[in-house]
Amino acid sequence: MVAGADSIDDLDLLRHGGMSRLFGGVRAPSTLGSFLRTFRFGHVRQLDAVAARLLANLAGHTPLLRDADQMTLVDVDDTVKATYGHAKQGAGYGYTKVKGLNALLGIISTPTSAPVIAATRLRKGSTNSTRGAARLVADTLVTAKRCGAAGLILVRCDSAYDNADVVAATRRGGARFSITARQDPAVRAAIQTIPNTAWTTIKYPEAIYDEAEQRWIFDAEVAETAYTAFGSRPAHRQVTARLIVRRVRRLNQAADQDELLPGYRYHAVFTDSALTMLQAEACHRGHAIVEQVIADLKNGPLTHLPSGSFAANSAWLVCAAIALNLTRAAGCLASLFHAKATTATIRDQLIAIPARLARSARRTVLHLPIRSVCLFGQRPW
Repeated sequence: MVAGADSIDDLDLLRHGGMSRLFGGVRAPSTLGSFLRTFRFGHVRQLDAVAARLLANLAGHTPLLRDADQMTLVDVDDTVKATYGHAKQGAGYGYTKVKGLNALLGIISTPTSAPVIAATRLRKGSTNSTRGAARLVADTLVTAKRCGAAGLILVRCDSAYDNADVVAATRRGGARFSITARQDPAVRAAIQTIPNTAWTTIKYPEAIYDEAEQRWIFDAEVAETAYTAFGSRPAHRQVTARLIVRRVRRLNQAADQDELLPGYRYHAVFTDSALTMLQAEACHRGHAIVEQVIADLKNGPLTHLPSGSFAANSAWLVCAAIALNLTRAAGCLASLFHAKATTATIRDQLIAIPARLARSARRTVLHLPIRSVCLFGQRPW
């Protein structure tokens, strides 16, 4: 997977040419497929534990999560991986209306480092986004602390995870939360209590294209108010925190008339973060970093879920997370550029490099192309 494999048959990559002189114990693809199909749920959870411990060890030996002792960001999101055929266990139609399986991911990053995967769960395609999210948040926080997270830990989620269980798991793990609030009647009523004089104008560092409005957005206004969430729950499950609201002016769509009153679209974030209002709002927008991880996975080992067995595909997802973390660690050891590059760039410039095998003093030596390595701004090995 680190070398770019996206199916079981790609194991032959390690079985051709002189690879047998470099690697030992490489099995045939059919053997790997048979092995994965023997997995059950408990075996996948054991593999999850291996992945978490490996990430902690990588963070201890490489600058994988720089400044984790000051601030650590935990992002939780899910994605649907499309599958084809009728033999995939658990495949179904979810919120994307695409037949596939649902992968839930827990991501760790810092303001100065690229994200790595701390926890994964493969779920059936028709599942609700929040199913198992609280447990995954708890597992991700445990792994984050093993990786050196000792300062502020902030869990960021979108509105699909705006529920009491996720907030409770976050607080039990000693972290703060920043969750996109659903636009339900209670949130809309809280927004209406904000006076017009409380709004602060902000400028985006880069313009954002708004699909709903079909235009570029350059500025907006931000305000905050107190809000008590989960009012239908018992008193001990209700949470009072800050509701940070961003509003964007709606443009008048009719060219031949002026607007009577200004209209706005609102985006609310429910958070107990100690950051200032503007810092908290900007920090929550950084939750989009999880999409980079999902894109890296789908551009690599998660291009396919290769087996008809649900447990085998679950193990495949965990191995894909391990491969991404290993690739990130290699990039961190190489240069500051590769520390934040996409995994495809790291694979092209650091991993998929031809080498000449040689033996010297009973040792195997890889002679790498020095000229090609120098072109990437690296010193020759």
